[in-house]
Amino acid sequence: MAGQYDLTIIGGGILGLATALKVTAAHPNIRLLLLEKEAQLARHQTGNNSGVIHSGLYYRPGSLKAQSCVGGRTELITFCDANNIPYEICGKVVVATSEAELPRLEELHRRGVANGLKGMEIIGPERLKEIEPHASGIKALYVPETGIVDYRKVAAAYGEKVRDANGDIRLSQRVVGILDRGTEIILQTSGGDYRTKNLINCGGLQSDIVAQMMGGKNHDSQGEEHRIIPFRGEYYKIAPAREHLVKNLIYPVPDPTFPFLGVHFTRMARGGVEAGPNAVFAYAREGYSHSDVNLSDLWRTVSFKGFWAITGKYWQTGFGELYRSLSKKAFVRALQKLLPEIGADDLVPGGAGVRAQAVSASGALIDDFVIKESQGAIHVLNAPSPGATASLAIGQSICAMAEKNFALK
Repeated sequence: MAGQYDLTIIGGGILGLATALKVTAAHPNIRLLLLEKEAQLARHQTGNNSGVIHSGLYYRPGSLKAQSCVGGRTELITFCDANNIPYEICGKVVVATSEAELPRLEELHRRGVANGLKGMEIIGPERLKEIEPHASGIKALYVPETGIVDYRKVAAAYGEKVRDANGDIRLSQRVVGILDRGTEIILQTSGGDYRTKNLINCGGLQSDIVAQMMGGKNHDSQGEEHRIIPFRGEYYKIAPAREHLVKNLIYPVPDPTFPFLGVHFTRMARGGVEAGPNAVFAYAREGYSHSDVNLSDLWRTVSFKGFWAITGKYWQTGFGELYRSLSKKAFVRALQKLLPEIGADDLVPGGAGVRAQAVSASGALIDDFVIKESQGAIHVLNAPSPGATASLAIGQSICAMAEKNFALK
């Protein structure tokens, strides 16, 4: 059994690494361990996201998401500048294609102003053509503070800082059991056992399972149980010869009843332009294709009453997303609402990511971040977009919670 640590973080995605960075910076003498089940850091949500530096436009003013995103974006940019990580604040447009979308576009503008965004403007078709010459809409919201970055590079830089501060990062260490002895916690992993005084769970797609290993219950502020349900986002890429159709980022006006932003166009920091995603139920928590099935994950989902509640609420939307997943023609039609010139021949297969979406027992899609405390542990149970943008702000909040709860010195 390994020597005892003061604090162990489970999960080597961007939130686990950001938390480790904040803790080691504030407490240089702490014996900190970070366990990651994969052979590399940032393998799942962090490594497969769209690479957008979110402005804070969409989030309810005063929510943890809004506060963390706006502050976290500024800190992320400062970190990138200090560590020579390339990024670009390129701006984006949110495009209304029908009169029915205009009140929602106005509401987005109001939220952005309330959240402190600068330079936003509602524009007409002429100005839209200046910013995105091939986009089409009756009005749009221009958001200049949105940017792009490669979050895998950001996560790698966080990891280097943690190692430089004598943090111990262990890869290929899947946690399979947790024993709480009162005075210490035993973490049973695929690579052996580790002893720790305190624990922070940043397990992402596995976060609720880790919490249950420790005997915790995943409940929201009203005491209602929630569980992670995986949704796969599937992308196409625009063929290189047609990338000129998109200058930066083009988004639709989102459906306020569904926490996904709809198919959109994103110029990537790694190069190229992505189109998508749709959002379909995944048959595995790490199910990046239709053929990826994990029976244990699937049973955890279908045995949860919240899954059937959400299915009943959103079956029409879900069917539409699935149809678009299976039909390239349907996918293209959705894209043509924003970019009429795009055609099926302009799209080549892209990647996919899986979003860890917390769902309540009543079928509500939990929108805000959920961070819970228990004896000797902190559990990050829901941290969807803009979790990467806000990673340093969230890491700082978790560090402050740890200082209070774990009496870190």
